[in-house]
Amino acid sequence: MPVKNRFAELQKEITEWRRDIHENPEILFETHRTSALVAEKLKAFGCDEIVTGIGRTGVVGVIKGKRDTAGKVIGLRADMDALPIHEQTGLDYASKTANAMHACGHDGHTAMLLGAAKYLSETRNFDGTVVVIFQPAEEGGGGGKEMCDDGMMERWNIQEVYGMHNWPGQPIGSFAIRSGAFFAATDTFDITFEGRGGHAAKPHETIDTTVMTAQAVLALQTIASRNADPIDRVVVSVTSFETSSKAFNVIPQRVQIKGTVRTMSKEMRDLAETRIKEICAGVAATYGGAADVTYNRGYPVMVNHDEQTEFAAKVASDISGKCDEAPLVMGGEDFAYLLEERPGAYILVGNGDSADVHHPEYNFNDEAIPAGCSWWAGIVEQRMPAA
Repeated sequence: MPVKNRFAELQKEITEWRRDIHENPEILFETHRTSALVAEKLKAFGCDEIVTGIGRTGVVGVIKGKRDTAGKVIGLRADMDALPIHEQTGLDYASKTANAMHACGHDGHTAMLLGAAKYLSETRNFDGTVVVIFQPAEEGGGGGKEMCDDGMMERWNIQEVYGMHNWPGQPIGSFAIRSGAFFAATDTFDITFEGRGGHAAKPHETIDTTVMTAQAVLALQTIASRNADPIDRVVVSVTSFETSSKAFNVIPQRVQIKGTVRTMSKEMRDLAETRIKEICAGVAATYGGAADVTYNRGYPVMVNHDEQTEFAAKVASDISGKCDEAPLVMGGEDFAYLLEERPGAYILVGNGDSADVHHPEYNFNDEAIPAGCSWWAGIVEQRMPAA
Protein backbone atom coordinates (compact mmCIF):
# COMPACT_ATOMS: atom_id res chain seq x y z
CA MET A 1 0.00 0.00 0.00
CA PRO A 2 1.89 3.09 -1.19
CA VAL A 3 0.68 6.60 -0.44
CA LYS A 4 -3.03 6.70 -1.17
CA ASN A 5 -3.99 8.64 -4.29
CA ARG A 6 -6.79 10.36 -2.40
CA PHE A 7 -4.28 12.08 -0.12
CA ALA A 8 -2.30 13.33 -3.09
CA GLU A 9 -5.57 14.87 -4.30
CA LEU A 10 -6.30 16.32 -0.86
CA GLN A 11 -2.77 17.57 -0.14
CA LYS A 12 -3.40 21.16 -1.25
CA GLU A 13 -6.55 21.39 0.88
CA ILE A 14 -4.91 19.80 3.92
CA THR A 15 -1.94 22.15 3.49
CA GLU A 16 -4.31 25.12 3.58
CA TRP A 17 -5.79 23.84 6.86
CA ARG A 18 -2.31 23.35 8.27
CA ARG A 19 -1.12 26.82 7.34
CA ASP A 20 -4.23 28.43 8.76
CA ILE A 21 -3.60 26.67 12.07
CA HIS A 22 0.06 27.65 11.87
CA GLU A 23 -0.85 31.29 11.40
CA ASN A 24 -3.09 31.23 14.48
CA PRO A 25 -1.20 29.31 17.18
CA GLU A 26 -2.69 28.70 20.61
CA ILE A 27 -0.87 27.55 23.74
CA LEU A 28 -1.69 24.76 26.20
CA PHE A 29 -5.46 24.55 26.85
CA GLU A 30 -6.23 27.84 25.06
CA THR A 31 -6.87 26.05 21.75
CA HIS A 32 -10.33 27.56 21.36
CA ARG A 33 -10.02 28.61 17.72
CA THR A 34 -8.23 25.42 16.70
CA SER A 35 -10.73 23.22 18.53
CA ALA A 36 -13.63 25.04 16.88
CA LEU A 37 -11.99 24.64 13.46
CA VAL A 38 -11.48 20.91 14.06
CA ALA A 39 -15.10 20.43 15.20
CA GLU A 40 -16.35 22.37 12.16
CA LYS A 41 -14.31 20.22 9.78
CA LEU A 42 -15.43 16.96 11.42
CA LYS A 43 -19.05 18.05 11.10
CA ALA A 44 -18.55 18.89 7.42
CA PHE A 45 -16.95 15.48 6.85
CA GLY A 46 -20.07 13.77 8.23
CA CYS A 47 -18.63 12.24 11.38
CA ASP A 48 -21.22 10.24 13.31
CA GLU A 49 -20.52 12.01 16.61
CA ILE A 50 -18.52 15.08 17.59
CA VAL A 51 -17.86 16.04 21.20
CA THR A 52 -15.97 19.12 22.39
CA GLY A 53 -14.70 20.02 25.83
CA ILE A 54 -13.01 16.68 26.61
CA GLY A 55 -9.91 17.50 28.63
CA ARG A 56 -11.08 21.14 28.74
CA THR A 57 -10.62 22.00 25.03
CA GLY A 58 -10.11 18.61 23.39
CA VAL A 59 -12.27 17.39 20.50
CA VAL A 60 -13.36 13.84 19.75
CA GLY A 61 -14.92 12.63 16.50
CA VAL A 62 -16.48 9.21 15.87
CA ILE A 63 -16.52 7.55 12.44
CA LYS A 64 -18.33 4.25 11.99
CA GLY A 65 -17.27 1.75 9.35
CA LYS A 66 -19.48 -0.01 6.80
CA ARG A 67 -19.75 -2.90 9.25
CA ASP A 68 -19.27 -3.46 12.96
CA THR A 69 -19.21 -7.21 13.41
CA ALA A 70 -16.70 -7.39 16.27
CA GLY A 71 -17.18 -4.09 18.10
CA LYS A 72 -13.58 -3.04 17.46
CA VAL A 73 -12.72 0.58 18.32
CA ILE A 74 -9.40 2.29 17.50
CA GLY A 75 -8.32 5.74 18.66
CA LEU A 76 -6.10 8.04 16.58
CA ARG A 77 -4.64 11.03 18.38
CA ALA A 78 -3.13 14.34 17.23
CA ASP A 79 -2.01 17.27 19.41
CA MET A 80 -3.15 20.83 18.67
CA ASP A 81 -1.18 23.24 20.89
CA ALA A 82 1.70 25.55 20.04
CA LEU A 83 4.74 26.75 21.99
CA PRO A 84 5.55 30.09 23.69
CA ILE A 85 8.26 30.91 21.13
CA HIS A 86 8.47 33.93 18.84
CA GLU A 87 8.57 32.70 15.25
CA GLN A 88 11.55 33.61 13.06
CA THR A 89 10.78 31.75 9.83
CA GLY A 90 9.80 34.73 7.66
CA LEU A 91 7.01 32.66 6.10
CA ASP A 92 4.07 34.42 4.49
CA TYR A 93 1.84 32.36 6.80
CA ALA A 94 3.99 32.89 9.92
CA SER A 95 2.36 33.23 13.32
CA LYS A 96 0.27 36.36 13.77
CA THR A 97 0.55 36.01 17.56
CA ALA A 98 3.62 37.35 19.32
CA ASN A 99 5.54 34.79 21.35
CA ALA A 100 3.48 31.87 20.11
CA MET A 101 4.27 29.53 17.23
CA HIS A 102 3.83 25.97 16.04
CA ALA A 103 7.46 25.11 16.65
CA CYS A 104 6.80 21.39 17.12
CA GLY A 105 4.57 20.63 14.14
CA HIS A 106 1.31 20.07 15.99
CA ASP A 107 -0.33 22.08 13.20
CA GLY A 108 0.83 19.34 10.83
CA HIS A 109 -0.33 16.55 13.13
CA THR A 110 -3.79 18.08 13.43
CA ALA A 111 -4.08 18.70 9.68
CA MET A 112 -2.97 15.17 8.81
CA LEU A 113 -5.48 13.60 11.20
CA LEU A 114 -8.19 15.85 9.77
CA GLY A 115 -7.20 14.65 6.31
CA ALA A 116 -7.44 11.04 7.43
CA ALA A 117 -10.82 11.73 9.06
CA LYS A 118 -12.13 13.20 5.81
CA TYR A 119 -11.00 10.14 3.86
CA LEU A 120 -12.33 7.65 6.41
CA SER A 121 -15.67 9.46 6.52
CA GLU A 122 -15.87 9.25 2.72
CA THR A 123 -14.89 5.61 2.33
CA ARG A 124 -15.80 3.90 5.64
CA ASN A 125 -13.99 0.86 4.27
CA PHE A 126 -13.45 -0.80 7.63
CA ASP A 127 -15.22 -3.05 10.12
CA GLY A 128 -15.51 -1.19 13.41
CA THR A 129 -15.29 2.35 14.76
CA VAL A 130 -12.60 5.04 14.62
CA VAL A 131 -12.31 7.69 17.32
CA VAL A 132 -10.22 10.67 16.19
CA ILE A 133 -8.74 12.50 19.18
CA PHE A 134 -7.58 16.12 18.95
CA GLN A 135 -5.74 16.96 22.15
CA PRO A 136 -4.72 20.28 23.71
CA ALA A 137 -1.78 20.96 26.01
CA GLU A 138 0.79 18.37 24.99
CA GLU A 139 3.57 20.90 25.55
CA GLY A 140 3.74 20.60 29.32
CA GLY A 141 0.07 20.78 30.24
CA GLY A 142 -0.76 17.09 30.31
CA GLY A 143 -3.79 17.40 28.05
CA GLY A 144 -3.64 13.70 27.28
CA LYS A 145 -4.03 12.86 30.95
CA GLU A 146 -6.95 15.28 31.27
CA MET A 147 -8.76 13.68 28.33
CA CYS A 148 -8.23 10.24 29.88
CA ASP A 149 -9.34 11.55 33.29
CA ASP A 150 -12.53 12.78 31.60
CA GLY A 151 -13.30 9.15 30.76
CA MET A 152 -12.50 9.29 27.05
CA MET A 153 -11.30 5.69 26.78
CA GLU A 154 -14.32 4.24 28.59
CA ARG A 155 -16.91 6.52 27.01
CA TRP A 156 -16.06 5.40 23.48
CA ASN A 157 -14.74 1.94 24.40
CA ILE A 158 -11.38 2.66 22.77
CA GLN A 159 -9.38 -0.58 22.67
CA GLU A 160 -6.17 0.53 20.95
CA VAL A 161 -4.66 3.96 20.40
CA TYR A 162 -2.08 5.27 17.92
CA GLY A 163 -0.10 8.52 17.68
CA MET A 164 2.41 10.18 15.37
CA HIS A 165 5.08 12.89 15.47
CA ASN A 166 7.03 14.52 12.67
CA TRP A 167 10.81 14.15 12.92
CA PRO A 168 13.33 16.65 11.50
CA GLY A 169 16.41 15.06 9.94
CA GLN A 170 14.46 11.98 8.85
CA PRO A 171 13.67 11.78 5.12
CA ILE A 172 10.22 12.89 3.95
CA GLY A 173 7.81 9.99 3.68
CA SER A 174 9.92 7.67 5.85
CA PHE A 175 8.95 6.23 9.22
CA ALA A 176 10.73 5.06 12.38
CA ILE A 177 9.45 3.37 15.51
CA ARG A 178 10.63 1.28 18.45
CA SER A 179 8.95 -1.06 20.87
CA GLY A 180 9.08 -0.55 24.64
CA ALA A 181 10.37 2.61 26.29
CA PHE A 182 10.58 5.30 23.59
CA PHE A 183 10.24 8.84 25.02
CA ALA A 184 11.57 9.73 28.47
CA ALA A 185 9.86 10.62 31.72
CA THR A 186 10.16 14.38 32.29
CA ASP A 187 10.59 15.48 35.88
CA THR A 188 11.65 18.83 37.32
CA PHE A 189 13.31 19.98 40.52
CA ASP A 190 13.39 23.26 42.42
CA ILE A 191 16.01 23.46 45.18
CA THR A 192 16.73 26.28 47.61
CA PHE A 193 20.00 26.31 49.55
CA GLU A 194 19.97 28.37 52.75
CA GLY A 195 23.12 29.62 54.45
CA ARG A 196 24.18 32.77 56.26
CA GLY A 197 24.72 35.82 54.11
CA GLY A 198 27.28 38.50 54.77
CA HIS A 199 30.03 40.70 53.44
CA ALA A 200 32.12 39.14 50.69
CA ALA A 201 35.26 40.47 52.39
CA LYS A 202 34.46 38.38 55.49
CA PRO A 203 33.59 34.93 54.09
CA HIS A 204 34.61 33.26 57.38
CA GLU A 205 31.60 34.89 59.03
CA THR A 206 29.17 33.46 56.48
CA ILE A 207 27.84 30.12 55.31
CA ASP A 208 28.48 30.59 51.62
CA THR A 209 25.48 29.39 49.64
CA THR A 210 27.15 30.10 46.28
CA VAL A 211 30.00 27.68 46.96
CA MET A 212 27.57 25.22 48.54
CA THR A 213 25.25 25.26 45.55
CA ALA A 214 28.07 25.11 43.01
CA GLN A 215 29.33 21.97 44.75
CA ALA A 216 25.83 20.49 44.64
CA VAL A 217 25.49 21.20 40.91
CA LEU A 218 28.68 19.25 40.24
CA ALA A 219 27.71 16.48 42.64
CA LEU A 220 24.36 16.00 40.90
CA GLN A 221 26.23 14.90 37.79
CA THR A 222 27.49 11.84 39.68
CA ILE A 223 23.97 10.40 39.53
CA ALA A 224 24.54 9.58 35.86
CA SER A 225 28.25 8.78 36.14
CA ARG A 226 28.39 6.87 39.44
CA ASN A 227 24.89 5.86 40.59
CA ALA A 228 23.12 4.81 37.39
CA ASP A 229 23.57 1.55 35.55
CA PRO A 230 25.33 2.73 32.34
CA ILE A 231 22.78 0.93 30.15
CA ASP A 232 19.80 2.62 31.87
CA ARG A 233 19.76 6.22 30.72
CA VAL A 234 19.39 9.27 32.95
CA VAL A 235 19.93 12.98 32.32
CA VAL A 236 20.17 15.47 35.19
CA SER A 237 20.44 19.06 33.99
CA VAL A 238 20.59 22.17 36.17
CA THR A 239 19.15 24.94 34.01
CA SER A 240 18.78 27.88 36.39
CA PHE A 241 21.05 29.25 39.17
CA GLU A 242 19.84 32.38 40.96
CA THR A 243 21.28 34.03 44.06
CA SER A 244 19.25 36.17 46.45
CA SER A 245 21.75 39.03 46.08
CA LYS A 246 23.07 40.52 42.86
CA ALA A 247 25.71 42.73 44.54
CA PHE A 248 29.43 42.31 43.91
CA ASN A 249 30.31 42.42 47.61
CA VAL A 250 27.57 40.29 49.19
CA ILE A 251 27.58 36.55 49.87
CA PRO A 252 23.91 35.66 49.39
CA GLN A 253 21.68 34.23 52.09
CA ARG A 254 20.13 31.74 49.68
CA VAL A 255 20.50 30.30 46.20
CA GLN A 256 17.80 28.67 44.10
CA ILE A 257 18.50 26.18 41.33
CA LYS A 258 16.08 24.54 38.93
CA GLY A 259 16.40 21.78 36.40
CA THR A 260 15.08 18.68 34.74
CA VAL A 261 15.54 14.92 35.01
CA ARG A 262 14.96 12.55 32.10
CA THR A 263 14.76 8.80 32.62
CA MET A 264 13.68 5.71 30.71
CA SER A 265 12.51 3.46 33.54
CA LYS A 266 10.55 3.65 36.79
CA GLU A 267 13.56 2.32 38.72
CA MET A 268 15.88 5.01 37.37
CA ARG A 269 13.25 7.66 38.00
CA ASP A 270 12.99 6.61 41.64
CA LEU A 271 16.79 6.48 41.98
CA ALA A 272 17.25 9.95 40.51
CA GLU A 273 14.71 11.53 42.84
CA THR A 274 16.20 9.81 45.90
CA ARG A 275 19.79 10.73 45.05
CA ILE A 276 18.95 14.38 44.28
CA LYS A 277 17.44 14.74 47.73
CA GLU A 278 20.30 12.89 49.44
CA ILE A 279 23.06 14.74 47.59
CA CYS A 280 21.62 18.19 48.24
CA ALA A 281 20.98 17.47 51.90
CA GLY A 282 24.49 16.07 52.30
CA VAL A 283 26.28 18.92 50.54
CA ALA A 284 24.29 21.53 52.46
CA ALA A 285 25.07 19.83 55.77
CA THR A 286 28.78 19.69 54.90
CA TYR A 287 28.85 23.47 54.55
CA GLY A 288 26.61 24.10 57.56
CA GLY A 289 23.57 25.09 55.53
CA ALA A 290 20.27 23.52 54.54
CA ALA A 291 18.58 22.44 51.33
CA ASP A 292 14.87 22.43 50.54
CA VAL A 293 14.18 20.12 47.57
CA THR A 294 10.93 20.10 45.61
CA TYR A 295 10.80 17.27 43.07
CA ASN A 296 7.90 17.26 40.61
CA ARG A 297 7.08 14.24 38.48
CA GLY A 298 5.98 15.17 34.97
CA TYR A 299 5.10 12.95 32.03
CA PRO A 300 5.83 9.24 32.55
CA VAL A 301 8.00 7.17 30.22
CA MET A 302 6.16 6.61 26.95
CA VAL A 303 6.13 2.87 26.31
CA ASN A 304 5.07 1.39 22.96
CA HIS A 305 3.32 -1.97 23.17
CA ASP A 306 4.99 -4.82 21.29
CA GLU A 307 2.10 -6.14 19.18
CA GLN A 308 0.81 -2.70 18.19
CA THR A 309 4.34 -1.48 17.40
CA GLU A 310 4.93 -4.42 15.07
CA PHE A 311 1.63 -3.70 13.33
CA ALA A 312 2.29 0.05 13.07
CA ALA A 313 5.71 -0.69 11.54
CA LYS A 314 4.13 -3.00 8.96
CA VAL A 315 1.66 -0.31 7.90
CA ALA A 316 4.52 2.18 7.61
CA SER A 317 6.61 -0.30 5.58
CA ASP A 318 3.72 -0.82 3.19
CA ILE A 319 3.72 2.93 2.52
CA SER A 320 7.43 3.74 2.34
CA GLY A 321 9.08 0.39 1.69
CA LYS A 322 10.57 0.09 5.16
CA CYS A 323 10.28 1.32 8.73
CA ASP A 324 13.49 2.06 10.59
CA GLU A 325 14.17 1.51 14.26
CA ALA A 326 13.84 4.87 15.99
CA PRO A 327 16.37 6.09 18.55
CA LEU A 328 15.50 6.52 22.19
CA VAL A 329 14.27 10.08 22.74
CA MET A 330 15.06 11.92 25.98
CA GLY A 331 12.29 14.42 25.27
CA GLY A 332 8.87 13.83 26.79
CA GLU A 333 5.51 13.03 25.19
CA ASP A 334 2.17 12.97 26.99
CA PHE A 335 0.83 10.31 24.63
CA ALA A 336 2.41 8.23 27.41
CA TYR A 337 -0.80 8.69 29.41
CA LEU A 338 -2.91 7.22 26.62
CA LEU A 339 -0.54 4.25 26.32
CA GLU A 340 -0.88 3.64 30.06
CA GLU A 341 -4.64 3.37 29.54
CA ARG A 342 -4.69 1.26 26.38
CA PRO A 343 -2.27 -0.74 24.19
CA GLY A 344 -0.99 1.15 21.19
CA ALA A 345 2.01 2.65 19.45
CA TYR A 346 3.59 5.98 18.53
CA ILE A 347 5.55 6.48 15.32
CA LEU A 348 7.85 9.12 13.78
CA VAL A 349 7.30 10.43 10.23
CA GLY A 350 10.12 12.23 8.45
CA ASN A 351 10.07 16.02 8.21
CA GLY A 352 13.16 16.26 6.00
CA ASP A 353 16.04 18.67 6.41
CA SER A 354 14.33 21.26 8.62
CA ALA A 355 15.26 23.12 11.76
CA ASP A 356 14.74 21.01 14.86
CA VAL A 357 11.50 21.11 16.81
CA HIS A 358 11.22 23.85 19.48
CA HIS A 359 13.40 26.13 17.35
CA PRO A 360 12.11 29.55 16.17
CA GLU A 361 12.98 28.67 12.55
CA TYR A 362 11.26 25.27 12.54
CA ASN A 363 8.40 24.60 10.12
CA PHE A 364 6.37 21.46 9.43
CA ASN A 365 7.04 20.14 5.92
CA ASP A 366 3.79 19.87 3.97
CA GLU A 367 5.34 17.22 1.72
CA ALA A 368 4.97 14.80 4.66
CA ILE A 369 1.16 15.07 4.56
CA PRO A 370 0.35 12.24 2.10
CA ALA A 371 2.54 9.72 3.94
CA GLY A 372 1.20 10.71 7.37
CA CYS A 373 -2.43 10.59 6.27
CA SER A 374 -1.86 7.26 4.53
CA TRP A 375 -0.45 5.79 7.74
CA TRP A 376 -3.49 6.88 9.73
CA ALA A 377 -5.81 5.40 7.12
CA GLY A 378 -3.74 2.23 6.87
CA ILE A 379 -3.90 1.68 10.62
CA VAL A 380 -7.69 1.68 10.43
CA GLU A 381 -8.19 -0.27 7.22
CA GLN A 382 -5.63 -2.96 8.01
CA ARG A 383 -6.43 -3.34 11.71
CA MET A 384 -10.19 -3.47 11.04
CA PRO A 385 -10.47 -4.83 7.47
CA ALA A 386 -13.92 -4.59 5.93
CA ALA A 387 -13.67 -7.95 4.18
